[in-house]
Amino acid sequence: MFASSLSQQAPCVQQQRLRSNGSRKASALPSLLPAERREERGLISTVKMELDIQCEEMSPSRWAELLSTMKSCKTIRLDDCNLSSSNCEDLSSIIKMNPSLTELKLNNNELGDAGIEYLCKGLLMPSCSLQKLWLQNCNLTSASCETLRSVLSAQPSLTELHVGDNKLGTAGVKVLCQGMMNPNCKLQKLQLEYCELTADIVEALNAALQSKPTLKELSLSNNTLGDTAVKQLCRGLVEASCNLELLHLENCGITSESCREISAVLSNKSSLIDLSVGDNKVGDSGLALLCQGLMHPNCKIQKLWLWDCDLTSASCRDLSRLISTKETLTEISLIDNNLRDSGMEMLCQALKDPKSKLQELWIRECGLTTACCKAVSSALSMNKHLKVLHMGENKLGDAGVELMCEGLLHPNCNIQSLWLGNCDLTAACCATLATVMATKQCLTELDLSYNSLEDDGIRKICEALRNPSCNMQQLILYDIFWSSEVDDELRALEESKPEVKIIS
Repeated sequence: MFASSLSQQAPCVQQQRLRSNGSRKASALPSLLPAERREERGLISTVKMELDIQCEEMSPSRWAELLSTMKSCKTIRLDDCNLSSSNCEDLSSIIKMNPSLTELKLNNNELGDAGIEYLCKGLLMPSCSLQKLWLQNCNLTSASCETLRSVLSAQPSLTELHVGDNKLGTAGVKVLCQGMMNPNCKLQKLQLEYCELTADIVEALNAALQSKPTLKELSLSNNTLGDTAVKQLCRGLVEASCNLELLHLENCGITSESCREISAVLSNKSSLIDLSVGDNKVGDSGLALLCQGLMHPNCKIQKLWLWDCDLTSASCRDLSRLISTKETLTEISLIDNNLRDSGMEMLCQALKDPKSKLQELWIRECGLTTACCKAVSSALSMNKHLKVLHMGENKLGDAGVELMCEGLLHPNCNIQSLWLGNCDLTAACCATLATVMATKQCLTELDLSYNSLEDDGIRKICEALRNPSCNMQQLILYDIFWSSEVDDELRALEESKPEVKIIS
């Protein structure tokens, strides 16, 4: 049978930018979390509270009950709660009467432009101290941007604005940029993914960047910008006074033609530590240009996302040099690039370099086979820094994983999260995996989804989970079939070890 009885509930609306295959359990009950406590004579006094609810339909009585709670909350998160403009009128009153409220998160609700107009009445009050506002996927249009511009112009407390996945359009975001240019605006993070922007937005963005030294994070992913606009944006970033730390340009129509300008940003802006250009046709020639900036002494990059960039093993020589010499680099994603075993072997050689400080390597769906696993094992046995390794959707096979386990068991290896979903595994490798689980206390997360492990393999994994030395916290077993007897064993295991989440 398919063990769906153990599944954990995922969020109602999938996050657009997925950094893992894991799902986050959504609670149907409010989570009231003390953010700050004071102990005095044995009593704990809650000073500030957080309200965190996801995926709950709000009845009138339930909403009225929560409103009284919100009056003292520092943080309110109500994602996927079927809220509408009428709820926004109440929330506006809460904003007016609760000066301690600093974060409001309303993603994935049908608020509409009318709802934002209500909200902004509260946001424009002098008593408002809101710092973070999340309105992703709230059915907003360009009509909301004039109201939000007023907030940006009037509220210096607001440092984060997340309005992605709304049809704001170029005209709407141009209006937001006017608000950003107001001296009162102190915005640090602006998220505009999936906002139907075109190349015409760049002139307004550059003007805002030039006047806004506070801006640290800019996300423009999933907008049709194209090379010409991206080159113009990069030239503006080089000249701008802002110390940008994060730049996300995923799926923006970038090719190798833009990469020289992106490289210039990397070499000129030592503040830039997080760059994502995934889902663009960068190609090997574009990657070579990017690496010129990445290798520059001024560049202090920490996170580099290059997933689905049309890279081949030819790029791995440059990538290897980057991994082995750029000590600031801690995370790199190369998902869905045709690197093959020869490319992976070059990357593994870089991981063995003592100067490599890489902590996360995402190399899912890269055309790897058993042939590269000896090199992976050798790298694991020599690299003390690597904590997260995603190798799913590669044809590693049982023999490949057996080889990898030799490196995983080495005392130098400190892997905490290992992803091996859809790697052509069977029960034959589960005994060795079980040994790793029971031996390596650092290993807390393991994904074995979409593999034909069957009853025999799952029982070996269960045996490892029962071992007192096993420190596993999350085991992911999507789309694996087992019998009702094994299902009962897994249920019993969850009850006896509640600290272990088994997701299937």
